[in-house]
Amino acid sequence: MGNPLIALANAAAQWQFADIPADVEWATRRAILDWFATTLPGTVLPPATLLASTLGSGSSQGRAVCYVDGTTASARHAALINATASHIVEFDDIFKDGGYHPGSPTIAAALAVAQDIGAPLNQLHRAIIAGYEVGCRLALAIQPSHYTFWHTTATVGTIGAAVATAMLKGGTEIQIAHAIAIASSFAGGHQQNLQGQGMAKALHPGHAADAGILAGLSAVSGITASLDSLHAENGYAAATSQSAGNWNAALEGIGLWTPITRMTVKNHGCCGHIFPALDGLKHLLQVGAIKPEELLSIQVEGYNATKRMCDRPDPRTAQEARFSMQYCVAAQLVLGGVRLSAFDADNLDRSDIRELMKKVAVDEAVDLTAGYPRKRMARLKIKLNSGQEIEHFQATRKGDPEDPLTDDELIAKFNELASTVLPSSAQDKLLEQVLYGHSVPYAMVF
Repeated sequence: MGNPLIALANAAAQWQFADIPADVEWATRRAILDWFATTLPGTVLPPATLLASTLGSGSSQGRAVCYVDGTTASARHAALINATASHIVEFDDIFKDGGYHPGSPTIAAALAVAQDIGAPLNQLHRAIIAGYEVGCRLALAIQPSHYTFWHTTATVGTIGAAVATAMLKGGTEIQIAHAIAIASSFAGGHQQNLQGQGMAKALHPGHAADAGILAGLSAVSGITASLDSLHAENGYAAATSQSAGNWNAALEGIGLWTPITRMTVKNHGCCGHIFPALDGLKHLLQVGAIKPEELLSIQVEGYNATKRMCDRPDPRTAQEARFSMQYCVAAQLVLGGVRLSAFDADNLDRSDIRELMKKVAVDEAVDLTAGYPRKRMARLKIKLNSGQEIEHFQATRKGDPEDPLTDDELIAKFNELASTVLPSSAQDKLLEQVLYGHSVPYAMVF
């Protein structure tokens, strides 16, 4: 097998100088636009606002833009707060095969470092591609068992951010390898703070971006770590999953395809484990198979994470509701979609949504669990007041590589989410900069 950490570092380092194919560059621009789409609405919400207020302008000067309070500060400060904002409204991208949101920590770190050092756009793109390459492939090695106790975006995200930082600082292959190794000791974030009450979940990618920058800067400065950190018997994979890592899965196709071209763009503002059910329900509504007033019951069968994380019959906060199958299904039926407004206080307390929630049950289906995480499926079993029973199997999710959002659909998502914060002129300017520009966006867009 060789050393998988060295193989991943080599794959990242290749992006320092290799030609970037047109489809990879466009996928990178799409990922950055999607990062702004999910970050901007989070800039006016806690915990990002609380964090920015508490930390002020950062302990050191810098040129990285903090999109929460409009200041410029050190790369670590800006990345910490921006990455936190990017994870609040649950619209951030997914590498579904690894159960991982790479954009929140990786792009936040890369953009902050690039702004701070004045890097060219091409270098920013290379850093993001490499950060996704390593992070997504590492997620393949440790999933799905890693997800039992750990939040992949918090843990693996630290390593993706470290790679992106080392790339931007001109790190060699061996320095990138040490950045990975150092970051593996900084990587944390457990499931209780993902599934339980409180605001800590959004801090996970914030910490990952901050710690990743520290690891990347450390490695480029000459600090070293064990290059067996990922695969050794007491290394990162063994400590956080059921084995020392499925490295065959992680390294499959390395050099032939790169993960940033296989991303899921979120099409609903909630946990991705709920998406298949919402897509199936949307289909049934569109073809006229059901009407909300006719529903007697809805049984949702999903894979294990669907049941474990999203069976929440009585959510009381927006964060809980984003992880509640019962709430999101009812909101889809009443509101016509699960967008930002679905989690406003008025909607959370709507009596018609609360009544419909009582009709929704969530169960695990063994056959659907067997396909997870590479397949995200759901089975709907619906009973109508008339006695009619309807079944629908949803094999894919809109936004996944198998059914991707078009460029127009991604732009519509960006405009929808960005409009909550920006005037249309600023939206248009940022859209132009990200999709068609030739330099790293610096100027505040507010």
